[in-house]
Amino acid sequence: MSTTSHVRPRRRIVAGVASLAAAALALSACAAPASTDGASDGDFSGQTLSALLITSHEGAANWLKENFEAETGATVDLTIVPYDEIGSTLALDQQSGANTIDVAAPWYVSIGDLAAGGSIQDLTEWIESTPSLEEDDFIQSIYDPYTLVDGKRYGLPFDGDTHVLFYNTEILERNGITEPPATWDEYLEDVKIITENEGANGVYGSAIFGQKSPLILGAAYANRLAGFGGSFVDEDGKPTINSPEAVAAAQALVDAVPYAFPTPAETDFGVGNGAWYDGKVGFIENWTDLGVGSETNPDSTVAGKWGVTTLPVGGDNTESRASLVAGFTWVISANTEKTDLAKAFIEFAASSEVNSELIVADPQTGIDPNRVSSLESAAYGETYSELQEVNRATLAGSLAWPTGENASQAAQILTDELAKLIAGEGGTAQETLDRVQAEWEEILG
Repeated sequence: MSTTSHVRPRRRIVAGVASLAAAALALSACAAPASTDGASDGDFSGQTLSALLITSHEGAANWLKENFEAETGATVDLTIVPYDEIGSTLALDQQSGANTIDVAAPWYVSIGDLAAGGSIQDLTEWIESTPSLEEDDFIQSIYDPYTLVDGKRYGLPFDGDTHVLFYNTEILERNGITEPPATWDEYLEDVKIITENEGANGVYGSAIFGQKSPLILGAAYANRLAGFGGSFVDEDGKPTINSPEAVAAAQALVDAVPYAFPTPAETDFGVGNGAWYDGKVGFIENWTDLGVGSETNPDSTVAGKWGVTTLPVGGDNTESRASLVAGFTWVISANTEKTDLAKAFIEFAASSEVNSELIVADPQTGIDPNRVSSLESAAYGETYSELQEVNRATLAGSLAWPTGENASQAAQILTDELAKLIAGEGGTAQETLDRVQAEWEEILG
């Protein structure tokens, strides 16, 4: 962290890590596989932990490395990969026998496949027998989707990662829009007005993440699926991706694409966020930490010129629901010989104190709340009260992707079909999702 306002809280965290780690280790021996790194006093001097994270978490990774090394004497070696490669990188490392990775933070949707492939450890017993992990403090609508597969827990949440709707107050005012949209129909009206009025000047109604990736185009669809009250699967895990709500969500996405920053099919996080920071779009669906970046990013032209609200609703649904479009989970690799050190690290990294620091850090870390205590922390409320308010939507429930075996494949199937749909090549929304439903029934059951 670079600002003096955060120095004292950081020191308090570091000072408490030794007792935190020691408590975890004292209770973890019976749950851990064979391990050679013992250090029941939390001192891991001379040992090295290999951690795998994604590019957008590099700032958080460096923060964690610095603080954990200072407390434990261990060395943390970071490997940073693109967000869509972390699951396959971890699986290949473990299944090939290379075994160079000790701990990782993959997309939560991949944990079922990683578990089925024998790439990560079942941490159920350790988590249940370690009170210092404070399970009850995790936001419950996040905790289970991020960690639980077939009744077993494989990790602890890292990045809360829910989407909300940001809007540029100056652009809305110029176009006579007095308040943000409450429904996806109102959203469509607003983005159409902005693009028709200002598109010739390079200002558009919205930035829509449309690049063909589950974490990008899949996210844009999931936001609308949540808004229309739909779901990916039912309570028994059976696909419901061609329900009336799911079809309406897909059509809402298709309808909005013509008024988005060009071209949606090439818009990823970098392009979309760049358009937002440049003041070129009226709306953008994004993770709540975009509000932090809007104020602290040196490239931002929208500081003090933005607002944020919960995702719009659609159809008969009247209650906004959080969309867990991304989200990342700390896991321990199956074949590490440093299980105790890995447990101490993820207990530290998933703690309320650390999450509370990371969500307000400057420079921005890209981390969102995953615990009730960090969401409700004074620092978060005082610095980003609007973000705190919209993040509270997670307390009332959320839409999560499937996480069992073949979930990653299912997410890609849906994304591929959505890409065809918005390109005008997939037939109708109903036809598109009927094809997805059929394939999902084969691989998900």
